[in-house]
Amino acid sequence: MSSVAVLWVAASSPNPDPMNTCGLVRALESSRVLSRCQNQRVNNGRRNQTTQTTWSSSSSVMSFRRRRSSVVSSSLVAHPAGEIDLSSEEKVYNVVLRQAALVNKQLRSTSPVLDDVKKPQDIVRPGSLSLLAEAYDRCGEVCAEYAKTFYLGTLLMTPERRKAIWAIYVWCRRTDELVDGPNASHITPMALDRWEARLEDLFHGRAFDMLDAALADTVTRYPVDIQPFRDMIEGMRMDLRKSRYNNFDELYLYCYYVAGTVGLMSVPVMGINPKSKATTESVYNAALALGIANQLTNILRDVGEDARRGRVYLPQDELVQAGLSDEDIFAGKVTDKWRNFMRLQLKRARMFFDEAEKGVTELDAASRWPVWASLLLYRRILDEIEANDYNNFTKRAYVGKVKKIAALP
Repeated sequence: MSSVAVLWVAASSPNPDPMNTCGLVRALESSRVLSRCQNQRVNNGRRNQTTQTTWSSSSSVMSFRRRRSSVVSSSLVAHPAGEIDLSSEEKVYNVVLRQAALVNKQLRSTSPVLDDVKKPQDIVRPGSLSLLAEAYDRCGEVCAEYAKTFYLGTLLMTPERRKAIWAIYVWCRRTDELVDGPNASHITPMALDRWEARLEDLFHGRAFDMLDAALADTVTRYPVDIQPFRDMIEGMRMDLRKSRYNNFDELYLYCYYVAGTVGLMSVPVMGINPKSKATTESVYNAALALGIANQLTNILRDVGEDARRGRVYLPQDELVQAGLSDEDIFAGKVTDKWRNFMRLQLKRARMFFDEAEKGVTELDAASRWPVWASLLLYRRILDEIEANDYNNFTKRAYVGKVKKIAALP
C-alpha cells in the first residue's frame, strides 16, 4: 500500500457523526482536500494481483460436499475434551450461509433491493450529493487506473451498482497493499487492528476520508455483510506471521481470506438474475469458487517471485509426496518431479474455475461481463504456465493483448 495508506492506518481514526447526510458531508468536507492529494498516490505500490481480477461471480449449484471430497480431504476433528475443529471449508461455508441469509432477508422485505436502491436522506445540505458523487468518482478513477479491463466491464452496469463496486474495489486494494505495497515492512499487527476498527466505524456510518465515505454509503444501500471485510484483514494478518502452509486445508483458508471474500462482498451489489432458479447459497458458493481459483492462479504464477521473498504458498505435504522440498523451489530448476507436481496444482485450480463458470449466467445480465472477463483471462494464465514448460521460477506467465482480446466475452 502507498505511504498515504500507511499514514491513514497508523493514525488514530476520528469519529465523525453517524452517516446521516450531515454526518457524511462533514466527513467529506473535512477530508476533501486531504483526499485529493493523498489519493493521487494511494496505489503507488505493486498492482494488486488479487483484487483487480477477482470480482465476484455467481454460479449454479456448487455442491459443498462434492467440492470438499473432490478437491481436498476435509474432516471434523474431535479433541479429547469433546471440542470439534471445523475444516477450513466448513468455516468459510458458515460465512457463505450468513451472507446468503442477509440477502434472502432483504429479498423477503417489501422494499426493493439489489437494484438501484436509494435510501432517503435525513437531511439534505447544499452540495452534499455533489461531494458524495465526487467520492464515488475518485473510486472510479482508481479502478480505471489499476483494473482497466474490469473497469470497462463495470461501465455496463447500472450507475448505482457501478459506483458501489468501485467503492468495494478501492477498499480491497487499500487493504491488500497494507502488506503488499512499498511500505509493507512498516505495517504491524497493531496497524491492522486499527484498520479493522476503522472498518467497524465505516459500517456504523462514520467515515474518515472520501474513499471511506463512498463505501459507507454503499453498505447502507445493499445487503453487504461486514464479515468478509473482516476476513480480508485477517488474511493480511496471516501474511505477516505465516510463510508456509502445511496442507491445502490451510491454503484454502488463506485463499478465501485474500480473494474469496471479494466475491461475497460483491454479489449483493452485482445482483442475481431475477429469472434464476439457483439458490442464493449456490450463487455465493460460485462467487467463492472464482476467488479461490484466481488466488490459486496467482500462487502458481508467482512461485519464483514469492520464493525470492522467502515465501512458499504451496501445500507442504503435497510437495513431500511429490519428492520435493522448499530447497527445490529456491533452486528454481524445472524437473520431471516439478512438472508432475504442477500438473496436479493446475488441475485443482481449473476445477474451481469450472465450478465458478457454471453459474455466471445466474448474475444479473448487466453484471456478467466483468465476471466472464475475469474468469476467462485468469484461466488462460494456467495455459501459459503449461506453455512455459512449468517454469514459473524465472518466467512469468501472462496473457498478451492479442490473446486477451480473443478471450474476452
